[in-house]
Amino acid sequence: MTQRDVILREMGLTPLWHDRTATTPPASPPATATRQTLTATAVTARPADPSPASALPDTSRETNRDARINALDWEGLVADIARCTACRLSKTRTHTVPGAGDRTPAWMVVGEAPGENEDKRGEPFVGKAGQLLDAMLAAVGKRRGDGVYIANVIKCRPPGNRNPEPDEIAACAPYLHRQIALAQPKLLLAAGKFSGQTLLGREDTVGAMRATGGQFQGIPVVVTYHPSYLLRSPLEKAKAWDDLMKARALVP
Repeated sequence: MTQRDVILREMGLTPLWHDRTATTPPASPPATATRQTLTATAVTARPADPSPASALPDTSRETNRDARINALDWEGLVADIARCTACRLSKTRTHTVPGAGDRTPAWMVVGEAPGENEDKRGEPFVGKAGQLLDAMLAAVGKRRGDGVYIANVIKCRPPGNRNPEPDEIAACAPYLHRQIALAQPKLLLAAGKFSGQTLLGREDTVGAMRATGGQFQGIPVVVTYHPSYLLRSPLEKAKAWDDLMKARALVP
């Protein structure tokens, strides 16, 4: 039994994830991260400063907002997300959840929306779903904060963990696009239907997007099931494992 197997068993995430195609187990992640790590600080929501742009037509405001976001660096982006009031979710959130991890990753994991635990802590993928995601990554030699950046399509929790609405996704899209532009990952792992649809610009099911994949601005996109779904449907883990193998074959 490898050290990875022991760790996953202690976390209660059995049955263990195993690479059925490799003759040797994937190398364990380095003990310390060698890349610069960004851990987003939870910031309590506060109203945005008034801007003269509020007097402009909607299309002009959107164009100006997109241009402003496209000029932000990492620190500016996190601060701007914390001030955002572009959709109704700003009124019900506890904290924004901009993302966390390696700023120059090989892989960027894109989930759908923060849940209750993420809203409380201001960090993506915490709780049981986050533990499962960490186990999935570890099984292919990856680790959040070390070659992996984690974000969501939208940065605020929808009330009651409902699905994000199209206008909410559209309001957050400039932030996700800027994160991808700053991180410049070699691969995007889309976890869940809304993540896959947003990155691929399609209205397909997860199954259809898993089968074909695609690209976002030249970056390969691999679609898989969201860890929360896998917790509810453990028999689908085998399919998710195949997705991880596909991702690792594209970008080790």
